[in-house]
This record gives sequence, C-alpha cells and structure tokens, in this order.
Amino acid sequence: MIPYGRQDIQPPDIEAVLEVLHSDFLTQGPMVPRFERAVANKVGAGHALAVNSATSALHIACLALGLGEGDWLWTSPVTFVASANCGRYCGARVDFVDIDPRTYNLCPEVLEKKLSEAEKAGRLPKVLVAVHLCGQPCDMQAIHALGQRYGFRIIEDASHAIGGKYQREYIGSGRYSDITVFSFHPVKIITTAEGGMALTNDETLATRMNLLRSHGVTRDPELMTQEADGPWYYQQVELGFNYRMTELQAALGVTQLERLDDYVATRNRLAERYDALLAELPVITPWQHADSYSGRHLYVIRLDLEAIWTSHCQVFEALRERGIGVNLHYIPVHTQPYYRALGFTPGDFPEAERYYAEAISLPLYPTMTEAQQDEVVKALRQSLEAA
Repeated sequence: MIPYGRQDIQPPDIEAVLEVLHSDFLTQGPMVPRFERAVANKVGAGHALAVNSATSALHIACLALGLGEGDWLWTSPVTFVASANCGRYCGARVDFVDIDPRTYNLCPEVLEKKLSEAEKAGRLPKVLVAVHLCGQPCDMQAIHALGQRYGFRIIEDASHAIGGKYQREYIGSGRYSDITVFSFHPVKIITTAEGGMALTNDETLATRMNLLRSHGVTRDPELMTQEADGPWYYQQVELGFNYRMTELQAALGVTQLERLDDYVATRNRLAERYDALLAELPVITPWQHADSYSGRHLYVIRLDLEAIWTSHCQVFEALRERGIGVNLHYIPVHTQPYYRALGFTPGDFPEAERYYAEAISLPLYPTMTEAQQDEVVKALRQSLEAA
C-alpha cells in the first residue's frame, strides 16, 4: 500500500529524542521553549506557544480572543471538524462560508456577501477561522480587510501550511491575522508525533494562551492577584487546561524543522510532476494562486464525473484495491450528524458539496519516489477506465 501521507524520521530525530530521554526533563524543560523560538524565528512571528495538538491550539486561540456564549465563529465547511469544534468548545455558535471552486478555501466574495447580510441581522461573527486547505493560503489580505470593516478577529488554521508562503512571507508571520495555528500530526509537513502551535504578534494574546495551556496557573508575580506566601508559591488565576507539549515532542520538532524547506520543496516538485502526469486524464488538478507558495500537505484531484463511466466511490475503491491509499479531505462539516442536529442541512453550501462529490486525495509525502508516483498514476488511469 502506498499511503496518502507518511512521516519521515531520520537518525538526527531519533538522537534528539534519545538525548531528552537521558536528560533531567521529560516535560517542562528547555526543549519546548527552544522549539517555540525556532518556529517563531522561522516564520517571523513574535510569540509561539507549543501545545499537544492543533485542536488544543485552536481552542486556546478562541478563548484568548474572548469567544464565548452568544458569539459566532465562522469557518469553511471543507476542513477537519476541529476548525469548527473549537467554537463549540467555547459555547459559541458556528456557521460556515462556502468555498472558492478553484482554491477550495473559504471564498472572500461569499464571505463579504454573508457579512453584509449578517450585519443587518445582528449576527456578525466574533472570530473567523480561515483554513489553508492542502497548504495553499486563503486570500488573507481580502479577509483581513473585511475583518477591519466588520470587526471580527482572525485565526489562520494553517495546520496544512507550515513552510508555505503568502505574498512572499512565511505563513505564520501574522501580517493579516491575530493568531496562526500549526499542526505537527505525523502526516503533516513536519511532525512531533502529535502536537500543535499557536503563533501571534500580540503579547497579551500570547500571555493568555500561555496560561490557558497550563491549567491557568502562573508563578509570575505580575499575573498574580494576591501576595505570595513564599518562594514555592503559584496561583491559578483562571480556568485552564493541560495542553502542554512534552520535551520529547519538542526535540523531534526541532530536528524536523531543520528540514522544513526541503520537505516543502520536494512536495511542490512532486505535485508539479503529478500535474504533468495527469494532464490528459479526466481530472481537475489543484489550481495554485500566484500570490501563494503552498505547503502542499495534500494533493487533491477532482473527478470529471461527466467524462468517465464510473462513479466517485467506484474510483476510490478501485484505487484502494490496487494498493493506493487514497483518502478524502474532507466531508463537509455541516453534513456531519452533530452539525445537522444544530440545524444545518445538505444543500446549505453547494460548492463545498460539489467538491466533496468529486474529490480524492492522492498520495504525497517527501520520501515518495517517482516510481511510486508513476504507480499511483497508472492505478488512477486504470480505475478511471473501469466500466
């Protein structure tokens, strides 16, 4: 089986983790701050807070921005459920903005229209989560301009996008958002086994997220609300969580980060090779915006269902039977049972649903060989030709 994604673990990664295992700290040592500084310096952000998952990062980002009961969070329907669930964790209501049919990201034109209608109804969002699907950034300049006009805060869900660029700046620099979130899950661009990170240029937001990721507990006298009893003293100043990253994970992240640019370059080279190999097949290959340099976490094709003799499901199953570990990213969130129970129905976001009816994620990872890629294309061709 050729998987759709695969981590790349090399000797320096193993050595770094072993070094931590032999050290005095498995948690709350020097390695997590080192990883945070390395990522912040890489992307040009002022502050970076490492946590145990991107989901946790989204949660504390929403809380730091003051999202709560009665507020609205908007995001894309084509994403993993965590991009919406983070709003529900805070007690907020969630809505979606349909996608651009070329980029598969949240569409700024649809967003603008929806904001105008929401303003009249008194239902403007407090937070917008802009998801950089597959690694290609959203049109952040346009989204930021709308945020300034309508008063909402912006989180970039860049779980797919570390190492990518928007307008020649690394994603995560925070030029057009309040907080950016990265994921370090094993199939992502770099991995810490599990893990995530929230980045911001706002010191107040960074301080709040730092508290929230560790039980709301502090030893900083400036954050305490009453006098310390002694040098052992700490205070819980708000309700937080145990979302900390371990030293083992951070050590892996430090060495993985050293190969980030190479990983992204390889993913782009393989994606461009797919573009050429698939040019004559009845599929739509990923369109890339001129302002972006995608992290290329995923390579999603869309089937031209009117030009083939078989169904979406049949092509998917045929590829799996031929040893190609394809996947589908993602089932539109509003069609999930939990969100349907909140009032969403099929047909609410037609572009997202058309995408879902045609999309297949082909294997793409930095250690993939051209021979494996040729095998994927061969299997796809055979699957499309099957009656």
